Amino acid sequence: MSETLPSLAEIDAEIRQLQLAMPGSELHGGLSGWLAGGGDDVAAWLAPVLADAALPAPASGSALDRLRVATAHQLEDRDFAFALLMPEDGEPLSVRSAALFDWCRGFLGGFGLAAGERSSLSEEGSEALADLARLAAAQPDPDDEDDAVEEDALTEIEEFVRVAVLLLHGDAALGPRHRSRLN
Repeated sequence: MSETLPSLAEIDAEIRQLQLAMPGSELHGGLSGWLAGGGDDVAAWLAPVLADAALPAPASGSALDRLRVATAHQLEDRDFAFALLMPEDGEPLSVRSAALFDWCRGFLGGFGLAAGERSSLSEEGSEALADLARLAAAQPDPDDEDDAVEEDALTEIEEFVRVAVLLLHGDAALGPRHRSRLN
């Protein structure tokens, strides 16, 4: 399967079909957090990521299945190809910033479920997690204008989130995996 994420529209359509009460960006954040926290990459990922055993496994080849495959591949990619599932650049800044904050909320939930109480985070990882928590608590300013300064700020924050996720994945998933191979 491809390492390219399905579109947000495809994910949102499947979310509506399953009657999940969350936007696609938040669901991708949850999946990313689950995988970064050391959660299992399994076809039936919805149930553990959303802590709802009644949720079905996404159909093979569906947008949600492709989301899992692409996300897991991107997190493991040595070229740091990990991407956030966000609205298109043409959407208003307030919509895109709200999606980023939703993504961070989802990430924290998924990461917490997978990593639990394990304290395997580096100092940098702990700081990155705290920064993501601050972003998750943020609200978009509906009065933000779509100007170049605000666009640049959102781009920088998205890049920070992307790098923070890769750092946390290294601490909580890759590190323990490599340590267990050495023992």
